[in-house]
Amino acid sequence: MDLFDIMAQDIKIKNAPLAERMKPETLEEFIGQSGIMGEGKLLPKLIKSDRLTSIILYGPPGSGKTSLAKVIAKRTEAMFVNINAVTAGIKDIREAVEHAKDHLAMYQKRTVLFIDEIHRFNKNQQDALLPFVEDGTFILIGATTENPYFEVNSALISRSSVFRLTKLAPDEIVTILKSALVDEKRGLGMYPIKIEDKHLEYIADMAAGDARRALNVLELTVISKADLSDQIEITLEDIEDCLQMKVMDYDKNGDNHYDIVSAFIKSMRGSDPDAALYYLGKMIVGGEDPRFIARRIVICASEDVGNADPMALVIANSAAQAVDFIGFPEGRIILAQAATYVATAPKSNAAYMGINEVIDDLNNIETGTIPYYLKDGTSLSLERKYTSNSQMKAYQYPHDFKDHYVKQQYLPDAIKEKRYYRPTDNGYEQTVQTFLKKTKYAPE
Repeated sequence: MDLFDIMAQDIKIKNAPLAERMKPETLEEFIGQSGIMGEGKLLPKLIKSDRLTSIILYGPPGSGKTSLAKVIAKRTEAMFVNINAVTAGIKDIREAVEHAKDHLAMYQKRTVLFIDEIHRFNKNQQDALLPFVEDGTFILIGATTENPYFEVNSALISRSSVFRLTKLAPDEIVTILKSALVDEKRGLGMYPIKIEDKHLEYIADMAAGDARRALNVLELTVISKADLSDQIEITLEDIEDCLQMKVMDYDKNGDNHYDIVSAFIKSMRGSDPDAALYYLGKMIVGGEDPRFIARRIVICASEDVGNADPMALVIANSAAQAVDFIGFPEGRIILAQAATYVATAPKSNAAYMGINEVIDDLNNIETGTIPYYLKDGTSLSLERKYTSNSQMKAYQYPHDFKDHYVKQQYLPDAIKEKRYYRPTDNGYEQTVQTFLKKTKYAPE
């Protein structure tokens, strides 16, 4: 690197956003992620001893994945190569491999290859990494916001340790913001800034666990007032003006999407209408497809409410059709009605469990044949050719009997005593129970 390269790099660093400048350079500066970076944890031990193996860092935006990579880059004696999967390709991988081989041959030193957004690499690009990870040409550090077990080749996963990062807590983000306010070299310490702790807490809360987002808001707020007076006093109105709206931690294609949908369904199943509305709101504000939400409500109405309240399925299905017809924003009202109805309805999974048991039996045991008198006319005429009149038993038409019911066998002989549907004591299924006790399960 010549003098002009050094000058260009210095200018680039000075002009970089605050979030980039404030990336930690040491383990001591790294904030949060105590689950993987706490005292006695494996990852800091590997970093401190410079004995890192290939790892995948997986977590939401702003949780510290690239910051952690930067700490490793400063700490390790190995050559550190950084590429981004958004702009890189096979050619860049080959160049990194050649540099790593040359560095190892000339200096007997390893190379750490950091690939940001590694899930953006396609299968062929990920396969190109595999032999060099396997033979130790370089140590791979991959960072991804997507679940690596779905987005990264299983062969790479098996040769790496996966470390999951979580959203930062509000108090951790406040600590990062305070560090930026006093740091004169990389932060905002050169400005005479006055800001109350409660306003920093507000920024942290609105950032929803994303430190990058919080630092960007703080920087924008300060810059917008930097030339107005000797004392920069940051108010709540200043922050709201720069923030515009709260960032939503909802990714329609990622883990967060599935987590919120799961919480939504479990809240309806658990009869908590408040939680159901909350997670419904998160999906709506996050831009989720209303038809996707409606389908989840319809499924829950049958799976978890079932015959305890048969109207739940009717309402859920009507809501799905109405939302498809009306769309948003009014569709939120219809979805809210259906979700709260399902959440507060009596619950039964008897039908759901029953059909699962039937399918399990069909796949695993011999269930026998349909009783001949239940077969259609063509099959029944064939039965008569091979069955004597004394053995033939006529089908009894229920409507010819009192209460439109007559006891007769409907299941095959092999499973005639099986009970697949076990109605609960909840809601309408109490009525179903009473009916079955008077009919099917009444003593002879």
